Amino acid sequence: MDKIFDVMILGAGAAGLSAGIYASRGKLDTLILSEGVTGGQMVLTNEIANYPGVETIKGYELSAIMKRQARSFGCTMKANVKILKYSLNEEVKSVELEDGRVFRAKTVILAPGGKPRSLNIPGERAYEGRGISYCATCDADFFRDKRLVVVGGGNSALEEAVTLTHFASQVTIVHQFDHFQAFAHAVEEAQKNPKISFIMESELRAYMGGEQLEKVKIENLRTGEMQEHETDGVFVFIGYQPNTEAFNGLVEINERGEFVVDQAMKTNIPGVFAAGDCIAKRYRQVTTAVSDGTIAALSAIEYIRTGE
Repeated sequence: MDKIFDVMILGAGAAGLSAGIYASRGKLDTLILSEGVTGGQMVLTNEIANYPGVETIKGYELSAIMKRQARSFGCTMKANVKILKYSLNEEVKSVELEDGRVFRAKTVILAPGGKPRSLNIPGERAYEGRGISYCATCDADFFRDKRLVVVGGGNSALEEAVTLTHFASQVTIVHQFDHFQAFAHAVEEAQKNPKISFIMESELRAYMGGEQLEKVKIENLRTGEMQEHETDGVFVFIGYQPNTEAFNGLVEINERGEFVVDQAMKTNIPGVFAAGDCIAKRYRQVTTAVSDGTIAALSAIEYIRTGE
């Protein structure tokens, strides 16, 4: 393929779609390639209630709107592709797909997002999809009138625990500390829900059962006491791991697996930018990903115009 795009965006979550909107609106010939579905983590979010200017919206709905916006400005999108090779150091960057197609661009914005972190404890592989889940929106309906465990103490864990109470008979939150890292309103909503109970200063040590998950082993970190807790399912919300493995040795990545960028979203490679949950930063929200994508696109526009 001889065509050379102005900007190629790798990833189609909130950051990638925002970059696509701004780049194509800025009259850049823009391509978005995604190895997954368009929308990224937004698609897995049941309800977004803190997006400025929008009172409440389903994650997949916001994703669909952003996708339409980008396309309306002329952005080309290709989802569910498999990228085999990245060539980022040349003046014209390129990626090669599994089917042999090669796409080229003057600039690249890396926005691969992240994936849910797992606990890496015995029984995990055996019960993934048979009692273990990382997405309440995806799987809550399978657990109607069931007993559930939620692992985590951040906003996602508490908010998704509340969501799960609309389906489950009871939800037990297991958290390693004696306090939560979530916002006060999320903590208050979970604590006042009669279906939710808490096991604090504790961690899961094993998943157990037969064909399906039946119980978990929990250790109290203060006393060392072990208990077996019967449950029909476990939802794990302990953050996300950046999807940056494919770029090891190609782009500067820190010890947490995050792309290292400056305020303009520039990586250590000229013409290559990064945005969203894959970069080194403190907060990860849809709004921060949108901001990252916007900045990366504006920086790409400036790079094409000035070479800097």
